[in-house]
Amino acid sequence: MSNIKAAFENNKAFVVFLTCGDPDLETTAAAVRAAAANGADLIELGIPFSDPTAEGPVIQAANIRALQGGVTTDRIFEMVKNLRRDVKVPLVFMTYANVVFSYGTERFLSACHDIGMDGLILPDLPFEEKEEFWPACRQYGVDFISLVAPTSEDRVAMIAKEAEGFLYIVSSLGVTGTRKEIKTDLAPIIKTVRENTDIPCAIGFGISTPAQARQMADLADGAIVGSAVVKLLAQYGKDAPRHIGEYVKSMKDALR
Repeated sequence: MSNIKAAFENNKAFVVFLTCGDPDLETTAAAVRAAAANGADLIELGIPFSDPTAEGPVIQAANIRALQGGVTTDRIFEMVKNLRRDVKVPLVFMTYANVVFSYGTERFLSACHDIGMDGLILPDLPFEEKEEFWPACRQYGVDFISLVAPTSEDRVAMIAKEAEGFLYIVSSLGVTGTRKEIKTDLAPIIKTVRENTDIPCAIGFGISTPAQARQMADLADGAIVGSAVVKLLAQYGKDAPRHIGEYVKSMKDALR
């Protein structure tokens, strides 16, 4: 069984996203540990990219801060290697196709295997072009995690049938960022997913409050939060891990 799938076995999963290197990798590592200790079931680690097209202003700014601070993919790999000494929850990278391609796809996935990464999400990669990366993911035992958006329509079933790890359901049109309410009717998408796969699905983009997390988890198998956590890093800097731990606990409690 996929290590990622196991994260969804005990009740609803709470998934946390962090931008690596914001404000520095030591703080990222502390934030990962705080999130895991307070109930995060799976953690997405964002590898910064200069043109993060799926991101709203909060995560865009985090990418810029991290890159200006000198973070590199190799330094992120080293951080994960150290984290894996004590952090057991599934970890996935979320980044952009160009980051992996320019590093060397096979080299990147081989490194992911060696340091204990469980999955890879590339939000700018159309499903139809996944053959650029999927064979290497298979070769090195890294789940290639697909996304389904409200615009996917008749492609939902096709994407669901080939899903690995978990299926990332994008809640809203547009980029990442907190939203006061999520108005998209996701029930038909979830229904189609359920009819075509037993892989768990989690909803992300726009979730920031315990009530929103509960609402989304009632529909799906889990909720994903990114911008709200990255805002805490922007606000508190090196002191953010404690606040992230408290926030994750409040969100996980809402899903129990």
